[in-house]
Amino acid sequence: MSERENVSASKPVMEEPVWTYRGYRIRPGEFVTAMVHFFRAEIQRANVWRTRLDATTNWAVVTTGAALSIAFSQGGVHHGVLILNTLLVTMFLFIEARRYRYYELWSYRIRLMETDFYAAMLVPPFHPSPEWAESLAESLLLPRFPISMLEALGRRLRRNYLPIYAILAFAWIARGYLFPTPLTDVGEFFQRAAIGPIPGNIVVLLGALFYFFLLSLAVGTIGMTNATGEVLPRFGENGRESVPLSEKGLRSWFVPHRHRRQYLAIIITDKEVEVSQRILNDLRRGVTALPGKGMYTGQARGVLLCALTVTEINHLRQAVHQADPQAFVVITQAHSVFGRGFLSLAEEKHPA
Repeated sequence: MSERENVSASKPVMEEPVWTYRGYRIRPGEFVTAMVHFFRAEIQRANVWRTRLDATTNWAVVTTGAALSIAFSQGGVHHGVLILNTLLVTMFLFIEARRYRYYELWSYRIRLMETDFYAAMLVPPFHPSPEWAESLAESLLLPRFPISMLEALGRRLRRNYLPIYAILAFAWIARGYLFPTPLTDVGEFFQRAAIGPIPGNIVVLLGALFYFFLLSLAVGTIGMTNATGEVLPRFGENGRESVPLSEKGLRSWFVPHRHRRQYLAIIITDKEVEVSQRILNDLRRGVTALPGKGMYTGQARGVLLCALTVTEINHLRQAVHQADPQAFVVITQAHSVFGRGFLSLAEEKHPA
């Protein structure tokens, strides 16, 4: 046996490190494998909903083409078919916006994993951001749509449906002007615009108000940027990387406008030391002890305060139960929690 082999044999064999989290012991390879499968599942789910988005757009295009063919056919069909198609396209827009909110939910999780898990493997210190882990866990426990219905309507309207509405409006005007014969008087246009007992000027007014509403919706929702499936700058403001990546460090490029749900736990117990140690060791959260007194019994009791997130509520309950089964726990939602492990005190703007 060579000298190098003797040295190697004398060194103790190091066991593979184990990733421990909230009572579960998982090896790094098992954790990465689970995240890979989860990432693939979210990609598949997002692709399914993306296909459904394309389906509603295709429906709108096909029905519009059919309506134009019928309206401009030689049979002299009434131009009301274009109005009916406009209403049908509006229904497709509403359906697509609803689907877009589901797509954004899966896309939000995918972007979190891409920027703060997989990218973290390439840039030191090679570990995910705690904020990313909490945000992803909260999205799994309490899924909520990242964007509102109003923003979804505005985005799909700007991206796909404004050209369709423009074609329908132009076709309706051209149909009224050309059929059955070209117009020679403006007043005749309003006569042709009439639909049954509804006068033509009322129909034109309603159409103008409808298109004014569409334009207001498209323009008014431009400033809404809660959507996560878009290609946005990763670092800096307005796409400028003012600080080099090596100096700034890797963190999620997308921070939701709404912060994670944060809570304050009030624990009334006779074993404040045992309960505090359990929380410090298991949850790694700070605990503040206050003196208290039960007014019914007149006995002194300890009151513990602990700030935590939604993903830690169940674990806190288990930790308190193990230390003192007779403890009384009140968990209330906090508006904002500032300090280490939560929102930074140095930030100028905080989410409402």
